Amino acid sequence: MNLPTDREIRDLHAQYAPTREAFDLVHDHCRIVGRLAEQVIARNNLDVDVDLVRAGSLLHDIGLYRLNGSHYIRHGVLGYELLRELGFPEALCRFCSHHTGVGLSWDDVVRQELPIPPGDYLAETVEEELVMYADKFHSKSSPPEFVTAAAYQAAVLRFGADKSARFATLVERYGEPGLLA
Repeated sequence: MNLPTDREIRDLHAQYAPTREAFDLVHDHCRIVGRLAEQVIARNNLDVDVDLVRAGSLLHDIGLYRLNGSHYIRHGVLGYELLRELGFPEALCRFCSHHTGVGLSWDDVVRQELPIPPGDYLAETVEEELVMYADKFHSKSSPPEFVTAAAYQAAVLRFGADKSARFATLVERYGEPGLLA
């Protein structure tokens, strides 16, 4: 699979970011998620496509630049659409639409009346799961901060016990990454 380089991905962020502040926030977050995912891979000696995880990490939130005031939950679908428009492979585009929370099922979308097309937005590959998982340990809040497994576990509980249990399974499988300095 032909994947973009870090520089090409950085240039995409710069091209689509509406402001320098947005670029700094989103691109820095994506880089940190990539470093966390690499840490999880190394700690668990996982046999995965590291280059795909790197590119997926760096692009997973690119849809944030297209929100234009719409619901935050839409950023994954918007990122997927952007990458498809640019001709990227499906395996890379999916990182955008399949990283939200611990995954969104068709039932979640319909039951919660989410403003995205009904469908399953669940990580299906280990690579997708790693990016989705690493993303939970860093927020884009103001200021951005690292999040512990316990803090995310408490936060995700508001979406249901099944989401909390899913996250607990991921923590058991991969361990909690060391929060980067």
